[in-house]
Amino acid sequence: MHILAIIAGLFALIGVIQQFLGTYLIQRFSAERGPVPRAYPPVSVLKPLCGIEPLTELALESFFLIEYPEFQIIFGVQREDDPVLGIVAKLRARYPERDVTVVVDSTMHGSNRKVSNLINMLREARYETLVMSDADIHVPPYFLDRVVAALEAPGVGLVTTLYTGLAGTPNLATLMGASQINYTFLPGALLARKLGRQDCLGVTMGLSKTVLAQINGLEAVANNLADDQVLGRLVVAKGYKLALAQVIPATTVPEDSFRALFRHELRWARTIRALVPVPYAASVLQVSLLWCVIALFAAHGAPWAWALFAGALIARAVAARRIDKALRLAKAGDAWLFLLRDFCSFLVYIASFTGSRVDWRGQAMHADAGKVPSR
Repeated sequence: MHILAIIAGLFALIGVIQQFLGTYLIQRFSAERGPVPRAYPPVSVLKPLCGIEPLTELALESFFLIEYPEFQIIFGVQREDDPVLGIVAKLRARYPERDVTVVVDSTMHGSNRKVSNLINMLREARYETLVMSDADIHVPPYFLDRVVAALEAPGVGLVTTLYTGLAGTPNLATLMGASQINYTFLPGALLARKLGRQDCLGVTMGLSKTVLAQINGLEAVANNLADDQVLGRLVVAKGYKLALAQVIPATTVPEDSFRALFRHELRWARTIRALVPVPYAASVLQVSLLWCVIALFAAHGAPWAWALFAGALIARAVAARRIDKALRLAKAGDAWLFLLRDFCSFLVYIASFTGSRVDWRGQAMHADAGKVPSR
């Protein structure tokens, strides 16, 4: 038990150190001034849609408020009776000056519905520069400036962005989902990039039609669950760089129950485990407070274990407040939630090893290792 206490204590310290390193990187990233484009090529923005969630109208409206010389917005749905079309119609009436196209097409090009939707939308994209963005993303007016500027850098073939979590409801589960994104995913993603990983995050994918054609189009990822990661790997395999734009949009966290949140996070976890198994296995070190509790029990409540727990809790709270301040975020819960958050994250972690099946908007899919299926 003494050895277990020491191991758990060391794991907790590693988690705290990682948290502070990631927080420092976030502070530095947010303090940097983003470049401006040398040129302002017209852009086709593709927004695949499916149904309505909390804050859908606000998220879509943020794209109508983008300040950029020339761009079109293409919305795509697979059903004529999709209720989100009503929101799109309302926004088009509110901003008649915007260049908007709506595509309704149920054609499937593979098992991934989102990618099939994007393929159907591509025929309406008039411009060489493409920016694909999820439906629940909230962006600032300078969003396209930053994405285009990153895409202009020498050797860059694909641009992606980090993102924060925006609670769509005041429920505890929703706040915990936002907390996971803001205080665990975000610092972890920046730290992973600092260590050399080039992950493509599907909230934003900016590239040219020319580069897309070189990887055989979106059809190349139409059967992959993690289409964004596979797209990134294909572009990098062609000798291009995967750049991070100097902008951090927000994604709506809509889950208003722990069951819905668990299902969503399990999909993420199983997808990441399939793609990068070793880094994912090591991610269990991020639940520093859980390791502190294990150390407490294993050390029979020794004073050093209590001090470690208190120190880790304070460290997590300080890191969270620094992230909130750097990114001007609303506080996603109080300090006591970090302990509950760690236990929930550990349950998701354990469940991720029990299978590969995931539920995505009612569709059953299987997490894969990101390999492109033979054609």
